[in-house]
Amino acid sequence: MADSIAELIFIPAPGVGHIISTIEIAKLLVTRDHQLSITVLVINPPPTFGSGSAITTYIQSLANTTMDRISFIELPQDKTRQDSKAPMAAFTDFINSHCKHVRKIVADKMSQPDSGRVAGFVVDMFCTGMIDVANEFNVPTFVFFTSNAAFLGFKLYIQTLSDNKNQDVVELSNSDSTISVPSFVKPVPTKVFPTICQSQEGLEFVLGSARKLREAKAIIVNTFLELETHAIDSLSKESTIPMVYPVGPILNLEAGAGKASSDDDIIAWLDTQPPSSVVFLCFGSMGSFDEDQVKEIANGLERSGHRFLWSLRRPPSDQTSRAPSDYEDPETVLPEGFLERTAGIGKVTGWVPQVAVLAHVAVGGFVSHCGWNSLLESLWFGVPSAAWPIYAEQQINAFEMVVELGLAVEIKLDYKKDFFNPKADKVTAEEIESGVRRLMEDNKVRTEVKEMREKSRAAVLEGGSSYASVGRLILDVKRNIL
Repeated sequence: MADSIAELIFIPAPGVGHIISTIEIAKLLVTRDHQLSITVLVINPPPTFGSGSAITTYIQSLANTTMDRISFIELPQDKTRQDSKAPMAAFTDFINSHCKHVRKIVADKMSQPDSGRVAGFVVDMFCTGMIDVANEFNVPTFVFFTSNAAFLGFKLYIQTLSDNKNQDVVELSNSDSTISVPSFVKPVPTKVFPTICQSQEGLEFVLGSARKLREAKAIIVNTFLELETHAIDSLSKESTIPMVYPVGPILNLEAGAGKASSDDDIIAWLDTQPPSSVVFLCFGSMGSFDEDQVKEIANGLERSGHRFLWSLRRPPSDQTSRAPSDYEDPETVLPEGFLERTAGIGKVTGWVPQVAVLAHVAVGGFVSHCGWNSLLESLWFGVPSAAWPIYAEQQINAFEMVVELGLAVEIKLDYKKDFFNPKADKVTAEEIESGVRRLMEDNKVRTEVKEMREKSRAAVLEGGSSYASVGRLILDVKRNIL
């Protein structure tokens, strides 16, 4: 059995941020051990993302991708739609509708005599319904948690409050108070709870997901010990929580390279700017603002006097797609004369190659939506962030970075805009100006971020904390074929 191949079935969620980090951990695992092979089962985005979206195009392209000991299979998608259902219930049903296709593929693999032994499933945090399929084949499930350890602890604690302590979490989430969460040192204000916790329908999604997490053999988290020492320690002390493997930062440092002809123009512009002088504003693949908010951002930037590179995206035009797009002419939503007045110090563009921009010596600060991948990238390159969370768990991420760890400054920690809260409060030009000034002028935060940069890079090198954690994970996987 010494030369047996252990095959893992990876099932990422249909979002670019999720699938990119999933592919990176897959590449890391097969690089670290030649006895591992991986099949990635690709779920295409639901119809609400729009069939022509960049997410759909990217994910569908994976089926034609070849990597050493990593293969991709695009799963069929049912034609039925359940538009009458609440959003999160519909999303859960959409993911689970693929269970029958996963079951068939795995059964076919197991029936082939020359196939490797299926040693386990590695499923995204949004695909935990697949644990039931893995159980049918008597193989363990490892959940890949693409956010941070503190949020994992928060999610599990919310479930404990509801199921074991009969706490009305919806009422709590809509209050103005703080609670002690084991994975945080400091009390967590309820104003940074994800919007999803403020309604019963949303809470049921969170509780169902947390209950399934506890059924996993282990949880793989895209973080590292030196960043989240307290959170990781708190999770390891809880007997009802599966083994946690911190394996990060898992990053695609070539992400988006060569995606658009504008890339060269953006980098060429940065090449003309002084070191650490440019504020970079980017709000993720799903982040966008209405015209009033765009004008406030523009006014805040202009008043700050700092150089800037702004990735400005147009909100979805209707309900058939949730993905933003680029403006044909951004001047239509910007204050009159803004582009002319800032021509010497600023650049407004559409999609940007975020990794390449953060790596550039001219970039000195990052106004971010606080998606976890983006925060890890900013720490990797030693660029301090100004927190402007928008949706999902980003408010919790922002609180951790600003208040808990002191690695970012605040623009507005409790800003929320998603399908539970489509009309967000406006962030004023004064708040944006103040946040940008702190971002570019707070040397304490800048020093802390530079130190964490070195720790993040050391964690993944041989002898580092995440390197060792990946080694333990591989041993755990391979026990299933011995």
